[in-house]
Amino acid sequence: MNSTPLAIPEVVLFEPRIFADARGFFFESFNQRVFESTIGKSVNFVQSNHSRSMQHVLRGLHYQIKQPQGKLVRVIVGEVLDVAVDIRRSSPTFGQWVGERLSAENKKQLWIPAGFAHGFLVLSEHAEFLYNTTDYWAPEHERCIVWNDDTLKIDWLLAGGNPILSDKDARGATFASAEVYD
Repeated sequence: MNSTPLAIPEVVLFEPRIFADARGFFFESFNQRVFESTIGKSVNFVQSNHSRSMQHVLRGLHYQIKQPQGKLVRVIVGEVLDVAVDIRRSSPTFGQWVGERLSAENKKQLWIPAGFAHGFLVLSEHAEFLYNTTDYWAPEHERCIVWNDDTLKIDWLLAGGNPILSDKDARGATFASAEVYD
């Protein structure tokens, strides 16, 4: 498995070695030793989530102000643009974002550590998205930064028009007014 730190080095892209032939394919989607060696710390995943969304659905930018979650994410059907925003005030990359195309075809995974807001936009007709988290969902601590924040200026690869949002995501806070980590 290859790993590549992105422009924000704590966010890491994992690319599996795929063994394919006429019968189909096989790949190792997770290896605890390789993963922990790459990110430089021990991680315990406590929850796995699976979502299905239609084209132009944008989910995010989500985070939990208490019980922050690290997330290992991947797509098993379709394609998304996956985005992580550093919201750690003490970080040299505070307020910066990185994005990667994740798809069933490329089989890439993205590690987004605790301290980041996370979101994705469905680029294909529909997408199924899997993610493992390092802490449990705590709706009372969940926060959202609005997807089109003027400070962050995220390039969502939208070809005109607006994405499909939940009410919660449409009412997200601006980056300037959002609760962030120290």
